Amino acid sequence: MTDSSSLGFGLDAVGLDDRLLLFSFATAPERQDYLWVLRAVDMARASYQVVLSTDAVAKSLDALAEQDDACPRPETIELASRLDALVAWRVLDRTQDATRAATLAEFRRRHSVYQFTEAGHRAYTAVESVLGARMDDTSLSKTVFADLLDDLRELATANRDGDGPTVLRRFRRIDQSLADVAERAARFYTMLGDLTRTTEVNAEIFQTHKDALITHLRDFHNELQRYSPLLYEAATAVEAAGIDRLVETAAEQDDRPFGTYAARLADWARRWEGVKAWLAPPSVELGSEVDRLSHATFNAIADITGMVRQLADARRGGVSRESQLRHLAAWFAGAPTMDAAHALFDAAFDLSGPRHVNRTYDEPEVHATAASWWDTDAIELSKTLLETGRSNANRDTRGAKVKRDETERRRMREHQAAMARRETESALAMADEARDDLARAVLDERQFALLLSLLDKALAQRRGPLVRPVSAVSHGIKVTVSPSDHDTTVTAKTGTLRLAGLALAVERTETRR
Repeated sequence: MTDSSSLGFGLDAVGLDDRLLLFSFATAPERQDYLWVLRAVDMARASYQVVLSTDAVAKSLDALAEQDDACPRPETIELASRLDALVAWRVLDRTQDATRAATLAEFRRRHSVYQFTEAGHRAYTAVESVLGARMDDTSLSKTVFADLLDDLRELATANRDGDGPTVLRRFRRIDQSLADVAERAARFYTMLGDLTRTTEVNAEIFQTHKDALITHLRDFHNELQRYSPLLYEAATAVEAAGIDRLVETAAEQDDRPFGTYAARLADWARRWEGVKAWLAPPSVELGSEVDRLSHATFNAIADITGMVRQLADARRGGVSRESQLRHLAAWFAGAPTMDAAHALFDAAFDLSGPRHVNRTYDEPEVHATAASWWDTDAIELSKTLLETGRSNANRDTRGAKVKRDETERRRMREHQAAMARRETESALAMADEARDDLARAVLDERQFALLLSLLDKALAQRRGPLVRPVSAVSHGIKVTVSPSDHDTTVTAKTGTLRLAGLALAVERTETRR
């Protein structure tokens, strides 16, 4: 079989082992020295000095040492051996350039010059990105959705007009924008998980950032909810303009010199499938990545709010997981014997060995001790003991009677029935007022809250912009929302609700007998 690396050049010729070897400088005992040497080479590269001699690397190190005290001086490290090791790991490439020799001695040693290999610079950049990562860099970008919407609309127009360069430019920007959103979201929710674990150690860190986190998540969620139907509509318009034509135009305009036209065609088709999965899935049941991101953001807000409540309760009551474990550890240390400490540990964490399922008779004298268990009556065992091997906290496993307060249960049922009756009466009154003229009706707080909940249920059924009527039913009334050329205004005692471009109808439902 032919090695795939032998068929390519450049990065394609670098095999898996050689790629992993590139990171050897990060695990070597002298990794600090190697890192500063590479920083010196990269600083010179940023100044358009791609090829450096040993003396040029030393001068760049001196310049870094002037800026940062942690940088070693060239005379304190074996610079030549460090460069040789980096060449051996293929991070740097060494060539012999006699034309750069300034002295006879340099000419005799052939004057080695060094530069980054392409793979080596990528490895160095990856390490620097990890070393330079900060929590401040982790955020959700809410401004990207407006740019993404403009790009989708321009892409649909360019595809219909046959504007190849604009198709490629907009398509590429959409792909990069979605990749950036996905990467930022992955990093942000990983950070939230780390922050959640941090609250078990230091609650002050969480208390410092909780308000900013909740505000950031809420703003991102609002923007996501605002642009989600618009992005769906724009992606659908791009598909209506012709996906085959779009992919073919992008592949033809693609200026990558390597790879066949068929490979570029497959690549752009795959990219559009990714865009489609994000914004406009083939069916509502599958759900889009935007919807999943919205649910994850909403759940993150709920988790942070729950953690804030737990920390507040712990501070108010003076009891937290940390204080509980400290007291428990003190009890372990204060146990008189090791057996007592083990018994306490087993009782606290329920990590004792499994016990055999056995139980004595409540009245041992009923059966003779010499009688076979084949001839005696069976003993009732608890389900907990049978399934887990643990006793049911020394309770009577033959079944405890549940004590019910029938008076309290009756009172609760009557209260719930009265509440439901009042809700239904209020809803029916609202339907009667809406039948006369909803615009003139003034809803009370209960009616307005019910209307908002039904609007929530109805609008949750839409997929993208509202193009057909949607409805929701509750408490004997039906609320229908449909697109309209006019706005609808609902007046309540607590304020005014304006539905732009929507018509609202509230009516009684037919009672089935």
